[in-house]
Amino acid sequence: MKLLLTSAGIKNDSIKGALVSLIGKPIEESNTLCIPTAMYGHPWVGSGTTVWDFISGNEPRTPMAELGWKSVGVLELTALPSLARDFWMPKVREADVLLVAGGDAGYLAHWMRITGMMNLLPELNDTVWVGLSAGSMVMAPRIGDAFVDWTDPALGADAPRNDTTLGLVDFAIFPHLDHPDLPSFTLVNAEKWAEGMGLPSYVIDDETAIIVSDGKVRVVSEGNWVNILKHM
Repeated sequence: MKLLLTSAGIKNDSIKGALVSLIGKPIEESNTLCIPTAMYGHPWVGSGTTVWDFISGNEPRTPMAELGWKSVGVLELTALPSLARDFWMPKVREADVLLVAGGDAGYLAHWMRITGMMNLLPELNDTVWVGLSAGSMVMAPRIGDAFVDWTDPALGADAPRNDTTLGLVDFAIFPHLDHPDLPSFTLVNAEKWAEGMGLPSYVIDDETAIIVSDGKVRVVSEGNWVNILKHM
């Protein structure tokens, strides 16, 4: 699988160019599935109009579905356990791109494991995973305690906080650097977060994306980013 890990979607021409290059054909010839699952686990972007805005392409602050795709479908992970895998897996395999919404990375990781999507991803050699915020962070081994909002209610109210995510890349991601609506998302706080991560970490703003393809990692940006190479 090829990864385009963004903070806020396809925000500029550089990120869009990287997306087209990864797909290998124009966007208007490409089929995509939207995965809104992470949104339901986060108190700011949970169920309601924000989910509809994402899948219908009515969220210009984080452009994803509104890019002019040949087709746009919806893959809601929480529905998959009630369906036979041979019903939905072919649809995933046929998609050129998976557009993965932000929200709660821990909640998204939970459903990626339960549904078997996590195990399916390494088989999708030509598919492009486009993450938005938590949809990007979920690929890391962990997200850090500061980003843990959801805990599995089945474990009880006293369950320890768990920041473990999928571990399909070997670095962590701190998104939304210097976002005007997120005053705590500063470089100083990001560096404090990175100190406790125990692995290399990328701090990216909304004009930046991380590309992972053919075992190589590179950054495309029209904004600001920092690679904190600390391995504790």
